[in-house]
Amino acid sequence: MTAAPTRISTPFGEFSTADEVAEGIDLSGRRAVVTGASSGIGVETARTLASHGAQVTMAVRNTEAGEKVAADIRAGAPDARVEVRPLELGDRASVAAFVDGWSGPLDLLVNNAGVMALPSLELTADGLETQFATNHLGHFALTTGLHRALAAADGARVVSVSSAAHLRCPVLFDDLAFSFVPYDPFLAYGQSKTANVLLAVEATRRWADDGITANAVMPGGIATGLQRHVDMEALTRARREAGASDVLKTTEQGAATSVLLATSPLLEGVGGRYFEDCGEATVIGSRSESDGRHGVAAYALDPENAARLWTVSAALLGR
Repeated sequence: MTAAPTRISTPFGEFSTADEVAEGIDLSGRRAVVTGASSGIGVETARTLASHGAQVTMAVRNTEAGEKVAADIRAGAPDARVEVRPLELGDRASVAAFVDGWSGPLDLLVNNAGVMALPSLELTADGLETQFATNHLGHFALTTGLHRALAAADGARVVSVSSAAHLRCPVLFDDLAFSFVPYDPFLAYGQSKTANVLLAVEATRRWADDGITANAVMPGGIATGLQRHVDMEALTRARREAGASDVLKTTEQGAATSVLLATSPLLEGVGGRYFEDCGEATVIGSRSESDGRHGVAAYALDPENAARLWTVSAALLGR
């Protein structure tokens, strides 16, 4: 019987900042892509990577907002190398254009962008539920499209930004678009966040020989534009009832685990795992084992689920 891998801990914790986890790390010569880098924790992720020497491409829907963030990063770090490129994850043509426009190796890919808890069921032109199409399928298309660039780098890393919301719902393989299951904003969001974890699991398995590792991250509770469709008072009450802390992180703290996974020597060669508060999460078998904010569901790390989702996703993209 193969022993379970040792759970990884680090010197950092829940309220560490992105700058703290990257202290002393030189990213000169490394190239990074951060999706959703014009707002929220994406801004701090891009800022930290650039301030430590990485050449950062900010892949954003709103390029005007992205350019303002890039200018702010350069103002704080004059030597920072940042550029802005358009990317609409829900638009296959936009993803394809981004991939086609990329040349050379890619060291770090942070799949950070997302939409959350759309109040009513919305379908894409392809008939897919919008959160699944954006949060998962768009990033799947981007990540697989950039595979050659990742493989051309020396030890490339992929960071898949998930959420504790994955504990609310596994991937509903037989009803991805909620044609039969009654639509619920957080079930749909949860499904997409489970898919984010499964992408990291299968990418690590498939691409190990290319030196590519992928991990998923729960950034923590942070008030950003992502929650624009959420009743924050109701969410706070629900967190309290579940026994979870209602203390929110700053964006600098929320970006810390993403930056840790992207940069830390402690994570070299580590893949297919889920991290929270700068450490690897405990695997749980039911929601009753969690306060709703901590832990990773066993189904989100299941290799059979991961392989199945990869196959389904490729088919949905017509590959």
